[in-house]
Amino acid sequence: MNRQFPVHASPMRHAVFLCTALALLGAPARADLYPALTGDGAARTVSVYSAIDEAISGPLISAFQEANPDVAVLYEELLTLDIFERVVRETDAGGHTADVAISSAMDLQVKLANDGYAQAVDVPAADALPDWAVWRDTAFALTFEPAVIVYHRPSLGGVEPPQSHGALMRYLDEAGDKIHGRVGTYDVERAGLGFLFLARDEEHYRDIWELVRALGAVGVRVFSNSSTILQSVADGRLVLGYNILGSYATWWADREPDLGIVLPSDYTVVMSRIGLVPRAAAAPDLGARFLDFIMSEAGQTVLANELRLPAIHPGVEGENTIAAMQEAAGPQLRPVPVSPALLVYFDQVKRARLIDRWNAALGAQ
Repeated sequence: MNRQFPVHASPMRHAVFLCTALALLGAPARADLYPALTGDGAARTVSVYSAIDEAISGPLISAFQEANPDVAVLYEELLTLDIFERVVRETDAGGHTADVAISSAMDLQVKLANDGYAQAVDVPAADALPDWAVWRDTAFALTFEPAVIVYHRPSLGGVEPPQSHGALMRYLDEAGDKIHGRVGTYDVERAGLGFLFLARDEEHYRDIWELVRALGAVGVRVFSNSSTILQSVADGRLVLGYNILGSYATWWADREPDLGIVLPSDYTVVMSRIGLVPRAAAAPDLGARFLDFIMSEAGQTVLANELRLPAIHPGVEGENTIAAMQEAAGPQLRPVPVSPALLVYFDQVKRARLIDRWNAALGAQ
């Protein structure tokens, strides 16, 4: 299946720059305050820690405030590990932390919930989500983001891109030296998302290690972030990118016509960004209200159409939604459940075994 999802980044609105001491904590040295639309300087404020780029989050914040004009929003964009560490550190110190935390690091978010750093909250919109998307009213999936194959159209010379994992392996074997050094994927040792996708591949694809060996045979290059891979595919330095997060890929595909996207037809792993309300939140009711809005049809519509993050709410219409993907791809979609099963990735022995096998397969020439 060959499909593209265009993405449009929208500018922030109502942002006021605040100098903070976050640089001392290894986080961005800024936070942005969105004042309450009522103009009340003493309005209550919901504090958000988020790994979603603030540059594209403006429409979501604005929509939340239009529905909640009496609430100010303090939005802090952090790396996923920073979110985890700050929630733990601030909670353990006996003070307050964010009212809501949103992160793409599914394992870290579930660990916060499992270890008692998040609290159960009443989020009515969660009732519409799939059962696998909610754990104990504590951790909530907010998006539906597939792992995709990306390719450089001109480099394929009119040849159809690989449509499945088996087809990808055959393509790599047949292309050989012609594409040596021009295939990219995540560094599973440094990119948590890459490790997550590899672990799911091992569960779903019996020939995964043959595929990894084929990647090694063509000199696969590994990267710690999506943007470097996508830029390299878009400009033709790479022919293919494997297991790339679809939401990032669509952003690039909208701007780079030479970049194509494939949802593998045999199976497609799907991850989700997870939201939770920390146990030490100063205003947990506002954190729950923020989460409820994001999971509502209104919030999910903004998420899908303006932030271009695929909506998980089944009632939201459009191509960038779980409903559209299920209609087009059906049972090939394999979402990662929000559950303590994700904690297996913290088992250092199992993690080391998987990474060692990855490295051995790549080097088995």
